Amino acid sequence: MKALVFDGKELKLLNVEKPKFKEGHALVKVVLAGICNTDLEVLNGYMNFTGVLGHEFVGTVEQGPENLVGKRVAGEINIPCGQCDLCIQGLDRHCRNMRVVGIKNYDGVFAEYAILPVKNLHIVPEKIENQRAVFIEPLAAAFRILEQIDISSSQRIAVLGDGKLGLLVSKVLSFSRIDHLLFGKHEEKLSLARNWTSTELSSNLAKYDRYFDVVIDATGRKSGIEQALFLVKPEGTVFLKTTIAEKIQLDLSLIAVNEIKIIGSRCGPFPKAISALEDGLEVRDLIYGTFELSDYREAFNMACKGSLKIILDIGRDL
Repeated sequence: MKALVFDGKELKLLNVEKPKFKEGHALVKVVLAGICNTDLEVLNGYMNFTGVLGHEFVGTVEQGPENLVGKRVAGEINIPCGQCDLCIQGLDRHCRNMRVVGIKNYDGVFAEYAILPVKNLHIVPEKIENQRAVFIEPLAAAFRILEQIDISSSQRIAVLGDGKLGLLVSKVLSFSRIDHLLFGKHEEKLSLARNWTSTELSSNLAKYDRYFDVVIDATGRKSGIEQALFLVKPEGTVFLKTTIAEKIQLDLSLIAVNEIKIIGSRCGPFPKAISALEDGLEVRDLIYGTFELSDYREAFNMACKGSLKIILDIGRDL
């Protein structure tokens, strides 16, 4: 089968062996897959990953349990061991031996086929089109924020970043009827976001010194946390959605003196994301372009230029 394989230095389209089916797993024919900023960071050395890249997808189960065969599915990316002390304590999303699809010690979904644990898979309802279903994983990550803290429109909320994740976070807040202000650097992206929320250019941050109760950093840049700490009120909360390969230095005294709460936020609830899509949450306006797997170089070049969501139409190559 064809697969995009990262060897630690270069991403290549190769012919590799089709994954072998094994008990407790399902063999999935990948239909669509999304390029995420984390994929780009992997290419920069994040997690020292080598193997088949990619973790956002929708596909059809070709082999597995009878109730899944022929069904469209999306999949969670964390594969815990289930045996370490953290798993036993119910912290399996932070397993000491965690494997992560397309990110850490487990081949990903930029391939014609992928094999995944059955427990990671969620059936996609018929009313959700593939072009929306491919967003389930990052949309779930956006919903994770609302699992971690009670947020209401009585608070002043800011989202930093008008990229793919920042716009998804903003859509989730608006879908949940939470007023907020989205900051970004790109007028065309902010113009899109003004269809559902208020926006502001990042160049105007200076007038919001210690103004917001909650600030969500989805910039994907090392400067994002510094901007968030500038914007958040004393005793306020900063959410970190950014994951980058580059190390960041912070003035921790600012966090201590202003008594700021910092919350890391990663993967989230698939059922909530699926339910929102069933209820009409629209995400297809975030798709910038769709490419066949054989055109991966052009696809990744576009993604690296800061475009909105780039989709790999892998099923078209079959």
